[in-house]
Amino acid sequence: MENRSAPQGPEGCLTVAIRIPVRIVVLVLVVPVRLVWDLLATGAKALRRTVLVPLWRALVVIPFGWSYRSVLTPLGHATAWLAALVGAGIAALGRGVARLAATLVVAPIGWLFRSVLTPLGRAVAWAVKTLGGGLAWVLRMLGAGLGRVLWAAFVWTPATLWRLLLQPLLHYGLHVPGTWLYRHVLTPLGHATALLGKAVGAGLLAVARGLGALVVVLLVVPVVWLYRHVLTPLGRALVVVVREVGQAVGHAWRIAGYVSRAVGRGFKWLGWNLVGRPVRRVYVVLLTPAGHWVRDAVLRPAGRAALVVGRAVGEAVRGAGRAAREALASARESVRTARQEAWRALVGGPPRERAGHRARTLGSTTTASGAVPAPEISLRETEG
Repeated sequence: MENRSAPQGPEGCLTVAIRIPVRIVVLVLVVPVRLVWDLLATGAKALRRTVLVPLWRALVVIPFGWSYRSVLTPLGHATAWLAALVGAGIAALGRGVARLAATLVVAPIGWLFRSVLTPLGRAVAWAVKTLGGGLAWVLRMLGAGLGRVLWAAFVWTPATLWRLLLQPLLHYGLHVPGTWLYRHVLTPLGHATALLGKAVGAGLLAVARGLGALVVVLLVVPVVWLYRHVLTPLGRALVVVVREVGQAVGHAWRIAGYVSRAVGRGFKWLGWNLVGRPVRRVYVVLLTPAGHWVRDAVLRPAGRAALVVGRAVGEAVRGAGRAAREALASARESVRTARQEAWRALVGGPPRERAGHRARTLGSTTTASGAVPAPEISLRETEG
């Protein structure tokens, strides 16, 4: 079965009239813009791939990676090791201080609390409890007497005065006249005021209804007619125009994309056949054999010669180092011998040198500074 699009609603004459001209005009205007846009996008991608990414790697990624591996990582390891060492030292110092404080402060304070302060506190508590009991009995007696006096002065006297004098005076002086005034004066006056308010409210409501009808006739009806017969058709026409222009721009942009890709493929084909293919041919036919010849005939022999020369130079440097060490040892031995001869000429005996500066041999001894080393005896002489 053929794939058919969903049925659309009936289109008006305005839609059919503006669709084709608008799409033609938009296509003519959008194709150059799409070509320029694709050209700029391709140039930006090439610039990013060939310039910005290598520059970013050369200026940021490689230096930061090297600094991280060669500087920051060893520095961090050294800092961590130093911090661990300092932490271990601080922990050991803290344990020593805690043990010293427990021995010199906590133990004496605990003994003082158990042996001195606890018995003293118990004695003080017993004394306070005894004195507090006596004082509480005295205060209870005083409170009972004072309470009776205060009740007579502040409770019984005001209650008697209220019951015998103030209550009758308030009842017959205020309550009875106020009740008569409310019933015979204020209630009729309030009813009359309520009736007057209802009449005034009905009049105001009638006036408001008349004003509302006038506003509807003079303002609402014209606005509704203008909205229904002018603004609604104009808005629908504007919506149709905007929708058609938007769809035309979308179709033109897609068609311009196809045109741009076709133009790009054409330029790519021309560039490959005019530039790429000859360059590749020159690279494969000329430059690759020449490079292989330079690598096999020049670079590799030069590398082997450089390796041989480097090895010879290394051997010469190591031989010179050994000769220098031997000459330095011989000079040191000559200086030591001259110092011993000078000491023997001045004092008459061998110089007093520390045993740590002399090389230990099988015949050396450390019993006396002036003792003569014993001769070495081989196993053959002892067996013979």
